[in-house]
Amino acid sequence: MTSDVIVVGGGVIGLTAAVTLAESGRRVRVLTRDPAGGTTSAVAGGLCWPYRIQPEERAVEWSVRSFHVFGELARRSAETGVRLASGIMTDAGGWNPDAWRAAVPGLRRARTDELPEGYGSGWRARTPLVTMPVHLAYLERRLAAAGGTVERRPVSSLEEAGRMAGTVVNCSGLGARELVPDVRVHPVQGQLVIVENPGVEEWFVAAHSGASATTYILPQPYGVVLGGTAQEHAWSREPSPAVAEAIVERCARIHPKLAHARVLEHRVGLRPARSAVRLEAERLPNGALCVHNYGHGGAGVTVSWGCAEEVARILRETGAES
Repeated sequence: MTSDVIVVGGGVIGLTAAVTLAESGRRVRVLTRDPAGGTTSAVAGGLCWPYRIQPEERAVEWSVRSFHVFGELARRSAETGVRLASGIMTDAGGWNPDAWRAAVPGLRRARTDELPEGYGSGWRARTPLVTMPVHLAYLERRLAAAGGTVERRPVSSLEEAGRMAGTVVNCSGLGARELVPDVRVHPVQGQLVIVENPGVEEWFVAAHSGASATTYILPQPYGVVLGGTAQEHAWSREPSPAVAEAIVERCARIHPKLAHARVLEHRVGLRPARSAVRLEAERLPNGALCVHNYGHGGAGVTVSWGCAEEVARILRETGAES
């Protein structure tokens, strides 16, 4: 291995990019301010479906590629944290599902008798549902097996990272706002509630792209993830009791037993939103190559493998040694 790569950011975007590059023969070091369990990725519900991400055409391409990778990982669910789960996505504000059809076997219009009261239409599908703490740990093990390392170390600038290696991959998420700096990156706050599972077997999502309040129910091994919110430019990570109560109330309209389920945990995450994902290369002042890979909004998990493969392609096409 003749080329050093520094990946800035230890969430799902950074770890997936690092794994992809390390397994292609590069010597990779991940620099991260927070442990994987302390990143926004660890808070994610884990459903693979494009949400709050632009540009749509590229996002669908990344999502389709990721879908196939997650499908393979689901064969080793206990190890990878990925499983295939059935559920319903209600029609969401202008999103065009046609591009999904080739990737998602069995995607179809939900029958009226499959939809909860108050919902007139939606889509039924079997898609990857990722248990994020397990998956992040899997990615770290896979990176280590490929010779990569993760170092808890904040980075003050991309130029600093560029002095450590000839290639930098910027997967800093919301941190890109200060690190690049890129003021177009902003938080979209998401609050959720984890409750004991009273018997929910399938996921359900009603999340219009511009709505600040959403409804999603995601059964995970550790409980049911109930959501949620999408508050633009909200920086607080403190759960609101009133918001949590409203989330449970919305979800209980779908599954009444959720109203009395024991609450296990409250979580708040800040999605790293941008008008469009930035996935492109530039030269840093010291001549190091930097590939930016940030601004994935609410779809970081969904597009992670597709974006990682594009990072690898960009490095090949720019002539970065491997």
